[in-house]
Amino acid sequence: MADRFESPGQPAQPSVAVVLAVAAALVVGIVGATIWRAGDEGERSEASQGAAAAVKTPPPINTAIEGLTTFRGNASRSYYGEGPVPLHPVIRWRSPADEKLCSDSIVGVDQSEWCGTGWTGQPNVIQQPDGAIEVREGAYDANYHFVDGLTGDPIGTPYVTRDLAKGSASSDPDGFPLYYAGSRDGHFRVIAMDRPEPTLLWDIDADTTVPLPLRNNDWDGAALIVGDYLLEGGENGWLYVVHLNRGYDEQGLVTVDPEIVATIAGFDDELLGNLSDREVSIENSVAFRKGVVYFANSGGLVQGWDISDLLAGGTSYSQVFRFWVGDDVDASIVLDSKGFLYVAAEYQRFNERSQEIGQLMKLDPKQPDEPLVWSIDAREIGFEGAGGSWSTPALYGPTVVFSTAAGRVLLVDRMSGEITHELSVGAPSIASPVVVDGVLILGDCLGDLYAWDMADPGVEPPLLWTMDLEGCIESTPAVWHGWLYLGTREGYLFGIADPA
Repeated sequence: MADRFESPGQPAQPSVAVVLAVAAALVVGIVGATIWRAGDEGERSEASQGAAAAVKTPPPINTAIEGLTTFRGNASRSYYGEGPVPLHPVIRWRSPADEKLCSDSIVGVDQSEWCGTGWTGQPNVIQQPDGAIEVREGAYDANYHFVDGLTGDPIGTPYVTRDLAKGSASSDPDGFPLYYAGSRDGHFRVIAMDRPEPTLLWDIDADTTVPLPLRNNDWDGAALIVGDYLLEGGENGWLYVVHLNRGYDEQGLVTVDPEIVATIAGFDDELLGNLSDREVSIENSVAFRKGVVYFANSGGLVQGWDISDLLAGGTSYSQVFRFWVGDDVDASIVLDSKGFLYVAAEYQRFNERSQEIGQLMKLDPKQPDEPLVWSIDAREIGFEGAGGSWSTPALYGPTVVFSTAAGRVLLVDRMSGEITHELSVGAPSIASPVVVDGVLILGDCLGDLYAWDMADPGVEPPLLWTMDLEGCIESTPAVWHGWLYLGTREGYLFGIADPA
């Protein structure tokens, strides 16, 4: 999203970043009034919890390590972490303890201060074998941060970039001590985490690695690691397929020897002819299924590319799906087990195509000529004079959850497209919803974090609790074993859990 809110081989070696001793975290009474709702002080009924446990959810992409290693956790962008979800949440820590995570950045000719974490900004959570938890997050102070998930204390030193660290990042799902992250300084980096300090091994320069970079050189999306290949879209409008050649040297330190095997233009002449601009950046985190990578761009072009030959060491690739929705698609595409695509689009060009297609939709790539299964109009203005959605949909059982910039939270039947229930949060709302153990969690830019019990699809989800973090929540929370991790635009990262 462009400048929002001026807004296996050898077994992987464990990271030797400093692991802090596990200590009981004290309740930090800094910020955050929590309101408990529904039932006995917000407790969920046994029947409700049992129903939630019965819903089958997709597994994470990571198999060699535990945690949440990329935005929405897997290749279909449909894994949200592991519970339990806190029912009486309080702020257990806030990081940093003193000064905020802020830096100055230039947009066009204007320089302004940016603070905290932004869209999509979902932290990585790495569960260490000794029980320690490491939270990894890029922030608007131009650093990649690594903190203890139980205390918020720094683990080692941050990695310094030259501009805002926007969007989400990824940790290696196969256990290699590697962190893959972008920055607004134009570079996407591969960082080694097994040195005394985070160390750059390799990077992609968005300005020099493609023949026609469009839009800008930022990196908002979280990369996918499929086999030994990295898949990443850039705001320069191009998809990158990189053979990482991961390994270890004689000292046991992780190595990479990357080769960019393909750069694929995410735009074409037809799209540019339909637009009155060249806003064709790829700002979502790419999805992947059965050899096909799916993504969309700021020009509204939803597309699928068969890269199976590339992943097998070949040189060919082909476009197998193309559908123009008319307007900017910053939200990541979500895939279900049948291969259907769930897409959320913005409404800011106000053109006929976006009015015809709608903003929230289900697409069938197996029917490329007529892929639209159903759609929902969501043109209500909610953010920077625009409508639609910046938020990646969430799947839970038979339901897809869409949230819009205007604060609508829609629970939609995945088969029929019928809106079964509608909730609301404050506007603007551009964070993405997550559902863990039947609890739907979403924040808004008024600073409120909400949790609803949606285990029973037959009733409107009751509100379990709300929590005021006193800062715009653009970032998507990570849920892990009783904790919520997220940052706000106020300038801090938070660890939220039930009282100690």
